[in-house]
Amino acid sequence: MHIHEYQAKALLADYGVPVPAGHPAFSVEEAVAAAERLGGPVWVVKAQIHAGGRGKAGGVKLCRSIDEVKAAAEALLGAVLVTKQTGPKGKVVRRLLIEEGTQIEQELYLSCLVDRASSRVAFIASRAGGMDIEEVAKESPEKIFTITVDPAAGFSPYVGRAVAAALGLKGALFKQAVQLVAALYRAFTEKDMSLLEINPLVITADERLICLDAKVNFDDNGLFRHPDVQELRDPDEEDPKEREAAEYGLNYIALEGNIGCMVNGAGLAMATMDIIKLHGGEPANFLDVGGGATAEKVAAAFKIITSDPNVQAILVNIFGGIMRCDVIAEGVVTAVRETGLKVPLVVRLEGTNVDKGKAILRDSGLDIIPADDLDDAARKAVAAAGREA
Repeated sequence: MHIHEYQAKALLADYGVPVPAGHPAFSVEEAVAAAERLGGPVWVVKAQIHAGGRGKAGGVKLCRSIDEVKAAAEALLGAVLVTKQTGPKGKVVRRLLIEEGTQIEQELYLSCLVDRASSRVAFIASRAGGMDIEEVAKESPEKIFTITVDPAAGFSPYVGRAVAAALGLKGALFKQAVQLVAALYRAFTEKDMSLLEINPLVITADERLICLDAKVNFDDNGLFRHPDVQELRDPDEEDPKEREAAEYGLNYIALEGNIGCMVNGAGLAMATMDIIKLHGGEPANFLDVGGGATAEKVAAAFKIITSDPNVQAILVNIFGGIMRCDVIAEGVVTAVRETGLKVPLVVRLEGTNVDKGKAILRDSGLDIIPADDLDDAARKAVAAAGREA
């Protein structure tokens, strides 16, 4: 789960993390009022969308008067911001963050994440922070430092000192960094975050460390422990199909292709997408119905796939272990009859009750293309999508 920058900063401030003073705004009037409360003389107007790269895309405006704040708010609210992370369609700006200006002496980079290679929480630090951190990581990886937390020993001030040293800090700034790292680690672990990124972490003219930007993602599996975090969800930033899938307990991610996929098991779903691409097709989604799906759940999954106007064919690939093939078949038949399917449907079933499942599909009277194995299914789905396109 993702949240907006202003929400991330408010959450981090509760842990004692230094952030600039600022207020969210949902209208031009609220933006002006927020700027007046802050007092100036310099303000920053930031578009709030769930994507990075806003500065390069014109989503961050430096303003030196209330009139400039008003003009920036008018320009950004309702605009479509296109960044490297939004894709070509971009995202509509519905919220702003009005923030006090900060006199920056140096920009640093600091993040906290789960390092799967070491199975540890890791801090990533660099003296080369700012908008070009991706290029720094690509072209000068020696400027990126990783400091991990040993789960057996737990967090200790040593981690903060190691991060401060990696950032090249000394004196009062060194001490601030040690305290900051401790606060960030506490927030990260207590709130079940999957990513906490501060870019840039800045040194101000009066030698203070300030988190000038903050990106926070949460582990969905831990959200049940944090109703306060769940309240921060912004439905406008989520794909409606993904939101509906979550309500049914389905794992769904929308993609850019034209072949809808319904599979049980994340590994098999990835393999299905790969073999579709191998045969020249493009998957329209990742959809894992799980191992214990009911016919109703399968029908819901089918409707979500067909609601995507880009889908030109559908491939159902089920290996029945815990999941029974006859249950899948019943769900598919129900969904097709309810939705009035208008695109080719390829179905490959294997495993528990496979003969019953195939019989249900065969006796349904529906125009379903059977497949013998995954390779056969992928070939037929790609061919069917090509005819529809």
